[in-house]
Amino acid sequence: MKNKKKIALVTGANRGIGQEIAKKLSKNNIIVIGTAKNLIEKNKINSMLGKNGFGIILDVTNKLEISQSVQKIHNNFGIIDILINNAAIKYDKLLIQMSDHDWNKTLKTNLTSIFHISKAVIKKMIQQKYGRIITIGSVIGELGNIGQINYSTSKSGIIGFNKTLALEVADKGITANVISPGLINTDMINDISLEKKKKYLLNIPMKKFGSKKHIASMVLYLISKSAAYITGQTIHINGGMYMN
Repeated sequence: MKNKKKIALVTGANRGIGQEIAKKLSKNNIIVIGTAKNLIEKNKINSMLGKNGFGIILDVTNKLEISQSVQKIHNNFGIIDILINNAAIKYDKLLIQMSDHDWNKTLKTNLTSIFHISKAVIKKMIQQKYGRIITIGSVIGELGNIGQINYSTSKSGIIGFNKTLALEVADKGITANVISPGLINTDMINDISLEKKKKYLLNIPMKKFGSKKHIASMVLYLISKSAAYITGQTIHINGGMYMN
């Protein structure tokens, strides 16, 4: 590897787990480029990262925007060394009530976007014989959950995608792994009732929700030299809620 600061692209870096990952990477001598959906989110990322990175507006469901944004990064800043596929949405409904929009939008954002973004960055990673691709999954991709058939499908699909990608680039100096969080203290947890929180905790052997820092710390480990022999894996961080 040439002696330069590594460049990381983090999708959905304006809040939650993505924000924590972006902050963690930027504090570890990595230039972070975080994607946002609008100018307000972009400015929020700029303020958070300061001199260690910046935000860009990117619709992760738009193949052309992805291609153009990645090309601009490569031309103006250098090769993306680290890709964190984090952006995701939820449209929760029972199958019988779910619209085509709810299904298609969720799959396009949570799964198809990962195909397009990974494809956009992988060629340069292969050329430099180095790359780290980490995708944020979910315990729901393993367990399923009533009312989340679209979300569960998208997160299950990530696992198959990652295993095959890892096989395809294993001899190119590139690793690909999934981090699969359980119930993590984010806006989603903060917005639910105390009664529902207690119900969720019954299914977690550790009897507590996880922290965003647990996820960000695993990202930092997976991009380190110590993890260079780890690829094609799904790393579960869920307090014992699901054991593979």
